Amino acid sequence: MTKKKSPSAKGSNASRTATRAKAADSAPPPRLSGDSADPAGWHPDTRMIHGGVLRSDFKETAEAIYMTSGFVYSSAEEAEAAFANTKPRFVYSRFSNPTVQMFESRMTLLEGAEDARATASGMAAVFASLACQLKAGDRVVAADALFGSCQYILAEILPRYGIETVLIDGRDLGAWRKALSKPTAAVFLETPSNPGLRIVDLKAVCDLAHKAGASVVVDNVFATPLLQKPLEYGADVVVYSATKHIDGQGRALGGIVLGSRSFINDKLQPFLRHTGPSLSPMNAWLLLKGLETLELRLDRQCASALRVAQFLASQKKIETVLYPGLKSHPQHALAKRQMKAGGTLVSFDLKGGKAGAFRFLNALKLILISNNLGDSKSLTTHPATTTHQRLGPELRRQQGIGDGMVRLSVGLEAPEDLEADLAQALKAV
Repeated sequence: MTKKKSPSAKGSNASRTATRAKAADSAPPPRLSGDSADPAGWHPDTRMIHGGVLRSDFKETAEAIYMTSGFVYSSAEEAEAAFANTKPRFVYSRFSNPTVQMFESRMTLLEGAEDARATASGMAAVFASLACQLKAGDRVVAADALFGSCQYILAEILPRYGIETVLIDGRDLGAWRKALSKPTAAVFLETPSNPGLRIVDLKAVCDLAHKAGASVVVDNVFATPLLQKPLEYGADVVVYSATKHIDGQGRALGGIVLGSRSFINDKLQPFLRHTGPSLSPMNAWLLLKGLETLELRLDRQCASALRVAQFLASQKKIETVLYPGLKSHPQHALAKRQMKAGGTLVSFDLKGGKAGAFRFLNALKLILISNNLGDSKSLTTHPATTTHQRLGPELRRQQGIGDGMVRLSVGLEAPEDLEADLAQALKAV
């Protein structure tokens, strides 16, 4: 006669199975050591070239592109051990991949984070950084000046799953104190903001958030890891659209989430493993190549952006110029305290509203109309009708996005040529 298991025994076995599955899901991918060490004395520009290198037995100079979906095993037992995580190794490129891992490792060295996971795009990074740690009934407080798709995630997607979102003026510490007087699960912000270049006091907000029990997620894409390090001010998680300055040449989509090892392994890794917004090895390789020149590009672009902002501020057909590096910026002192330079983005309001802005954009000959940014080519867009068009007039007004606003991403061209193009285009306004 077959003996039936008691309900408690069955539950115990199910519990053990679930525990083993959870452990395997949250297990970090193998962190194989490469040929390059990482002496503590290395400067960031050296780390951006040599950090995290993982060479094969062929000893290649450039990082290898491991363009494979899966990996093979010498035996069934080895496959079992790999999935049980008793023998860490690469299993499937949706979970981890050697080329992607090199990009993640290099970014942790640059950011000063314990760990990181790359994603297929910057928006995948933003959503994953929040969704992996939130559940129905949680509360999120965010600055209201956000990129359009970030605002959509917070105001439209998260509330569908029973998550409360409170949007406030990120410049107002009083608003932060009031919103964070209640228990809060997460805080989200970008500084400088897109496209109004509003600055959030990182240390003050992080201190308030932690008192409310919140994890602070900072979208640092405009500042890049070279101009601002949110972790040093108390942030818990940093996200990037690597599509922007990190690639810097308009070639590849990519994103990355950086934080503590416990956050990455226990919360983010299982979410990414099972939802699948993985970065392709080819794009990871392109982003590695982009990192090699990031500092050189950024130094030139920041210097040119300051010069262009000063030029625009002298033009009569422009009402307002927003650039954190200008003394006229309302939060110049805070930006100077948090950032090493003003960045590569300049926003300005043209007289004549939308019609004036369109005449100006259509008259440009060198600077290209595009909604991307951080590129080696100078790019410009009209936020009210492109990146932020879905917000509607009232929300755009709250974020300071007028019909005459133009956002300019300054590239690597000679600043004299940029000024000449801007000057001739202004004649059309």
